[in-house]
Amino acid sequence: MKESFTDARGPGNGTGGGTGGAPTATTAATAATTAATTPAPPAPAALAAKVRTLAPSMTRSMQRVAEAVAGDPAGCAALTVTGLAELTGTSEATVVRTARLLGYPGYRDLRLALAGLAAQQQSGRAPSVTADIAVDDPVADVVAKLAYDEQQTLADTAAGLDTVQLGAAVAALASARRIDIYGVGASGLVAQDLGQKLLRIGLIAHAHSDPHLAVTNAVQLRSGDVAIAITHSGSTGDVIEPLRVAFDHGATTVAITGRPDGPVAQYADHVLTTSTARESELRPAAMSSRTSQLLVVDCLFTCVTQRTYETAAPALAASYEALAHRHSPRTR
Repeated sequence: MKESFTDARGPGNGTGGGTGGAPTATTAATAATTAATTPAPPAPAALAAKVRTLAPSMTRSMQRVAEAVAGDPAGCAALTVTGLAELTGTSEATVVRTARLLGYPGYRDLRLALAGLAAQQQSGRAPSVTADIAVDDPVADVVAKLAYDEQQTLADTAAGLDTVQLGAAVAALASARRIDIYGVGASGLVAQDLGQKLLRIGLIAHAHSDPHLAVTNAVQLRSGDVAIAITHSGSTGDVIEPLRVAFDHGATTVAITGRPDGPVAQYADHVLTTSTARESELRPAAMSSRTSQLLVVDCLFTCVTQRTYETAAPALAASYEALAHRHSPRTR
């Protein structure tokens, strides 16, 4: 089991220093490091996205709280924790747990975010378009609704993406000896996209959609390698199994998922959450998840390219040059 899944604090390593005196230099340094790596509470614009992403995994009572704050941020911002508990028919403890699950240290921080979101909505910046597509919708309406839904999915993903986790994943990829990427179905296409992008900047990266091949490759991974699992549901066995094998063999593991509390997360050192867009009969999960996954993939690739620019830029130029003749008109 990796260190990230253990309690690193030994006996006597709590706060303070010895017998209640001033904190030691080590304690101060630890506190500074913790403050620098602890993600800040989500911005107001991210609240609705967090609710959509996490609501399916909440208890019914927590869902009532989440739906209330997302549906009426101005009204809920005016309520005390007791008032919101009474409004939703829950308890104060449930309200606080919901606030923490949404990424806020406590209810006070959630109220501040609600007030900010309400101000944004009142300023006219919050769209009120619905993206439901009917069987008899004209083509122009389908295009407009899909464009809006894609934009909302991208905005939700960007607002909810943990940049601390993203930065850690980028650092691991930039120095990786080898990178394995796992995904099946629509997520397999996203895995292939990331794999070919990383190859073009000189990294050794391979995407695996065959679960047997994925596991046999994962067995070869070691410390210094990176394994990435892409699964919208967070529970795809064919993706979780090779990630678990890579995790057990010491590789740094990353999960790109719409369910950060899903089974895949227990084998991931870093979790990058994608937006859970509203599905419909004409827009299944494979469509909505792909958009947000591709954004995360592009963020990973761009940030890795920045970090490795001295080697990435020549590698990109070489790949462009090698393929240039295939894009030029052939002469007879």
